[in-house]
Amino acid sequence: MTSSPIFPDTPAAERVRHELKRRALTVSAVERITPNMLRITLTGSDLADFPSASPDDHVKVFIEGPDGQAQMRDYTPRRFDRASCELVLDFALHEAGPATAWALAAKQGDPLIVGGPRGSLVLSKEIKRFLLIGDETALPAIGRRIEEAGPGVDITVYAAVTGPEEQQSFASAANVSLNWVYRPAEDAASAQRLLGALDDLNVAPGTYVWVAAEASVARAIRTHIVEKAGYPLAWIKASGYWLLGQADAHEKLD
Repeated sequence: MTSSPIFPDTPAAERVRHELKRRALTVSAVERITPNMLRITLTGSDLADFPSASPDDHVKVFIEGPDGQAQMRDYTPRRFDRASCELVLDFALHEAGPATAWALAAKQGDPLIVGGPRGSLVLSKEIKRFLLIGDETALPAIGRRIEEAGPGVDITVYAAVTGPEEQQSFASAANVSLNWVYRPAEDAASAQRLLGALDDLNVAPGTYVWVAAEASVARAIRTHIVEKAGYPLAWIKASGYWLLGQADAHEKLD
């Protein structure tokens, strides 16, 4: 007779709130890491107390729009070093909004105002299995989760990108399985390719499932994992990082 491991109804996690603060930063480096992903390193003494306790935290960047008014966009702190006062943001060049235009024109010495993060969802270190699913906009959080994971952690990734040239590599002490799903940019709001890749997926108990993509895609994936894979909804965090046809829009699905 065998028995299945027993896991709690919900994953152990703590919500940590941070003091809201705007920070005046300066571009110190710009790097094109793939044809459609731009990495910008920011520096400034305001980062001396910068808080970011979770790989999927978000900060607001403040960009001047065409009308001269400040436009706000959400970005993941891809990497930060408090000691050297450096913050790295990755910009997925998937739309032609003000943040993308700023990133494409950014050069060393340019200023940028960054606000937040407002808070962090910190998972228990007892969670040793992760299933991470997303598109290009999710890669900064996925990459950070992988790179910050320690030995004894298993991470499986399904990432939708336009082709092999958009694949990224990540250094990690964890056991990582990267699965790249190719689809054209015009199908970024379609879940079909990702759902096909997940069709025969079995999710082991105690796996923290994290999904981020266009809102309808994230919703379809969450539904698939719950209904077809029979996995408990409480162990899935799904977010719409963007909404087709809407600027600066995102949707929490959990």
